[in-house]
Amino acid sequence: MAQPTNTFDSYDSVGIREDLEDVIYDVSPEETPFFSMVSKGKATNTFHEWQTDALRSSAANAHIEGDDTTAEARSATTRLGNYTQIFKNAVVIPDTDRGLDKAGRGREMAYQVLKIAKEQKLDIEKAMFDNNARVAGNSTTARELAGAPAWMTSNITNTGTGGADPTGDGTDARTDGTQTAFSQTDFDSCMQSIWENGGKPDTVFLSAFQMNVALGFTGMNNQRSTVTATRTNNMVVKDFDLYVTPWGNVTFIPTRENRSRDVFIMQSNMWAAAVLRPTKNEPLAKTGDNEKRQVVTELTLVCKNEKASGMVVDCTDS
Repeated sequence: MAQPTNTFDSYDSVGIREDLEDVIYDVSPEETPFFSMVSKGKATNTFHEWQTDALRSSAANAHIEGDDTTAEARSATTRLGNYTQIFKNAVVIPDTDRGLDKAGRGREMAYQVLKIAKEQKLDIEKAMFDNNARVAGNSTTARELAGAPAWMTSNITNTGTGGADPTGDGTDARTDGTQTAFSQTDFDSCMQSIWENGGKPDTVFLSAFQMNVALGFTGMNNQRSTVTATRTNNMVVKDFDLYVTPWGNVTFIPTRENRSRDVFIMQSNMWAAAVLRPTKNEPLAKTGDNEKRQVVTELTLVCKNEKASGMVVDCTDS
């Protein structure tokens, strides 16, 4: 087949309008399960403090009639604290943008500010998971909050060669050791340790790699509730909602912002975010033919009592 002579087709035409969809597709991850889980409290200083305490161990307790009472020695509470960290991002858009007709959004500033807010939330999630010691900061150094690994010492399993626990007060990070495979034995041992210390774990945060390992967990006394691993109509489903043990029932939540070598087992109500400045979208001074805005959040992580949570550390992640 051939076109008739002098056919004026679309390849010859000038002025055809572009066909651009009026939508922007973005599948970037934006979930923040840890930050979303923790309660939100208020900070009134850049150094936010709290106290922990513990009961003494049980002991024999029997006395004779008429015995003169003697007071026992008592222990003081432990005072802990974490520094607030400033999360800040800004965008500058030329005023020319106000006159442009764009696809997928109206004003560029509104679109970019919304995008920044989502990105900043991911930064907060990462900071809370990071193996990072707190930093007091000064006029040339930014304050930094201590991440979850810097607080946890009592319930740690699978520590590799050369690894070491932190002090547990946020002043130092844990020392990584040689990595070995994440195992059900280490996980169950950590759960037991948390229970023995009085914790009630309910949530597990782990990477996709470690989640695949957990999907292979088996057991006789330990059972996975709501388990599906069947093949019907050419569809294979493999998932579990709840891991049931004598030491507590925990939900597994895959996360993207934590280090894959760390598996966190947490009692959710023993963690919080103390917020000094809630997320705010602020205009900046106009210095030219443009508009400037910044998104700022200032907060810190609170580990109410580290004995209620634990970690399986130094896990092989590839």
